[in-house]
Formats: sequence, structure tokens, C-alpha cells
Amino acid sequence: MKKQLFSILLAGLLPAWLYAQDNATPTPQWRPVYHFTAAKNWLNDPNGLIYLDGVYHLYYQHNPFENKWGHMSWGHATSKDLLHWNHLPVAIPEIETKDTTTWIFSGSAVLDKHNSSGFGKDGKAPVVAIYTADQPKQQKESQFIAYSNDGGLTYTNYAGNPVVDINKKDFRDPSVIWLEEQHKWLMTVAVPAEHKVQFYASENLKNWQLLSEFGNQGDTRKIWECPSLTPMNVDGNPAKKKWLLMISSGNQDAATGMQYFVGNFDGKTFTNDNKPEDQLFVDYGRTFYAAIPYNNLPDNRRMMIGWLMPFETPTSPWRGQMSIPRDLQLKTTPTGIRLFQQPSAGISTYLQKLPAAKKLQLKPQRINSKELQLSNNKGFSTNAYWADAEFTLATATDFGFKIAESVVVGYNVQRNELYIRDGKDTQHLNIQPVNNRIRLQVLLDRSSVEVFVNDGEKVLTTLIFPDKAATGFSVFAENGEVKLNGLKAWDLGK
Repeated sequence: MKKQLFSILLAGLLPAWLYAQDNATPTPQWRPVYHFTAAKNWLNDPNGLIYLDGVYHLYYQHNPFENKWGHMSWGHATSKDLLHWNHLPVAIPEIETKDTTTWIFSGSAVLDKHNSSGFGKDGKAPVVAIYTADQPKQQKESQFIAYSNDGGLTYTNYAGNPVVDINKKDFRDPSVIWLEEQHKWLMTVAVPAEHKVQFYASENLKNWQLLSEFGNQGDTRKIWECPSLTPMNVDGNPAKKKWLLMISSGNQDAATGMQYFVGNFDGKTFTNDNKPEDQLFVDYGRTFYAAIPYNNLPDNRRMMIGWLMPFETPTSPWRGQMSIPRDLQLKTTPTGIRLFQQPSAGISTYLQKLPAAKKLQLKPQRINSKELQLSNNKGFSTNAYWADAEFTLATATDFGFKIAESVVVGYNVQRNELYIRDGKDTQHLNIQPVNNRIRLQVLLDRSSVEVFVNDGEKVLTTLIFPDKAATGFSVFAENGEVKLNGLKAWDLGK
């Protein structure tokens, strides 16, 4: 989210602290343990997600100087397990000349295996970043490229920039992938105010040809940003392929969010499988935004990371965090082919290796009006844990978890509604039980909550800012009982 934030601020919908100089008291109680944050200062959109030689690279929109939006550059971090990150120097800093300021906005990174760009050195494939150059003095955005010959640590801007320029103020967030069958690069880029994306093709990452446009379908209540187009197997079947087009815009309540389309791409044009007016959302909370998939993952894996947009309460000395990395699947459902998401399988493997003292496993039991307390003085008392539970519906009208003392992650049987209630604020989504059962995966990490329902059929993400002492964690049922078929939990607090 870039210039959109300014327009929202002017409309009075976001608090001025997002842009104020940070003089706040440090807030370590809200610093996530297993979600990525910058060491200090402002962070927003993930950029250039790429896997190289066993290492996950995360670039991100970053202000290196202040804990507010501005001086946009590409921050950089790496990880081998998606949980523990190594902070690295800024990879692509803003460019300041006598006449022009160029901020490094969102984009992607690719490994140019065939050296189609000619940027390679000593027979080694270069990493090429494709990003939006925002030039506020000229009120213009265009697409630049930069290349790296040291494994993505540092980049050199291409002398022939811009590589795509349609002379617009708002034209941004290029997502680039390699089309093996066509032996070409494909760029998906947004024209935000017109609610459309454009598709371009190139043989060398330098010269791009406009292929087609797609837009004004789905949700058009907000501007379109941060698009990505990804080929996906359906139901795990390599013989059945569809294309997933994700766009950052809004959610079901017209709050900040993301939508998606499923369809076909013939090398030139994307065709939506659903009705133009159908609206499909990636996440039903108001904080999940700007997610993009990783490039160059092995075994045809599809995984993304999104930005959890901060609101209401400032944090210090950092602001903004990333979502948990999410594995993506397309599955056939009674309503059509739909997106399913799960926390990355690689992280799940890490959880299994935690010591016994960090694990909790409960046998089937009935839950009624008496809450089942899970936190104690030995564990699950620092608001950094992961719970996976399955319930069979019975007589209770509501059931689920109470976290951070007073935040409720619940399911209402009568409304078929999953909700997160934090004081007077409630966020929700509608979802049907499967075989009379509801599975809840709840990831609480100090100030973020991600809830995956029914194996990731739908997801709701939000931020909370509990008091330091508010660390309660329990299972509850109201107005009757519910059967807890089983529960596993992992304490990730330090």
C-alpha cells in the first residue's frame, strides 16, 4: 500500500500516527516472535520473494531512516526455515539526484537462468529485480529493472530504465514469472485507478510488449494494486491447470484486503472462470494486503507472504509485520475451484521438532460452560503460540478460543460464522461445517492473529494489542456443549 495510504489519511480513515515521527515508548510486548518484522523502522509490502540455493529471500518496502512511511527502499532479509530471519543491508536504496527523487516501490525478483538479459557475469545467472520507480516530483510511475551478480545482496540499476512506461501517475507493482512453454517472461502490473491489470511479455527483461488487459470485474470498490498471475495445479493434479490472479484491493466489508480470480491464460489473455460480478477474497480480515508468491521454489510449490497492515496502535521501534508464509492450493468445491491456504509445510516440520515442554496435545473431550484453561506458568503464557483444534458441533451456539485474556476467536453455529471479537470490534467470515465439524488453526504472535478455517478454505487475519499481563488462553463453549475432537498446540514464546 503506497500512495493509497495518503488518500485514505486525507479522507480521515487512518490515524495520523502512521505518518508522525516516532517518539513512542518501545513496545516489546507486541514484537512478533515468528512473524517477520524489520529490526527497526517502517515496513510494508513484501517484494522480490525468491528462493536461491536453499535460502528464502525477502525484500520489502522499507524506510531505513524513520518509523513511518517514506524514503521507500527495498529492505532485505534471508532465512532457511521461514521462521528465523537474517537482517541484511538495504538492497535497493532510493535514488536522489538534483532533479529527481526515485522511490523504490513494489515489484518482484527472478533468477535469469538463461541470462536472457545479458546481465550475467562469469557464467553465473543474475538475479533481476523488476520494480516500480515512483518519481513524486514528476508525478509519474514506471517500471525499472536492476540486476545482481552477488546472489541478490546488492543491485545495479539498468542504464536503459524505464523498461515499461505508459506516462501515468499510478502504474505499479510488476510481478514477473518465466513462461517455459513460450520461452518468455510475463509481467503483470496494475493500473490502480482504472481497476485493471496489464500483461506484458519480454524475451530479455528489457523490451516489453503489451499483450492484453483484464479488469473491472470482481470487487472494484477500491483501487487495484500488487497483482500476481500464477499457474497452479488443481487438486494436486498436474494434468489439470488453472491460473490464479491475485489483486490487492478490499475485503467483503470494503476494508483493506485482497481478492482473487481463477481462470485460464493462453499466453496472451486471462479469462475469468467465474461471473464478472463474483467476488472471491484471499483473506477476510482488514490487515492482510500486498501478498505475492515466491519465485523459483522447487517441486512446483506455491507459497506467498503478505503484509499485515498496522492500524490504531503504534509500535516501536518498528512498524508493520509480515504474515506467516502460506502454501497455496486450488481445490474443486461445490461452488467452483477455490483458493485454499495453509501455513507453510516447512514451518510445520519445525514445530514437530520442538521440545516436549513446548508442546501440548489433548484427547477428545466435551467442552461446556466451564472454560478449558491452556495457559499456565510453565507455558502458553506469552501470547506467542500456534493451536490446531477440531470441533464437532453439538448443542453449543458458540465455541472456540479465548486468547490474550479477552479476544475471542469463535464460531457461531446459527450464523455459520467464524469471528474474531476484540472489545467492541468484530471481524467475521461465513463458512459451513464439513461433516458437522470445524477445524481452527489459530496463530497468535504477540500482536497478530491468523485463523485458518477448515484446512484453509478461508482465512481471517487481524492485529491485536493486548496489555502485557493479558496472556490467558482457553477453549470455550456457550449455551451448551461442543465436542473437542483433539487439540495440538505449540508454544513459540521466548
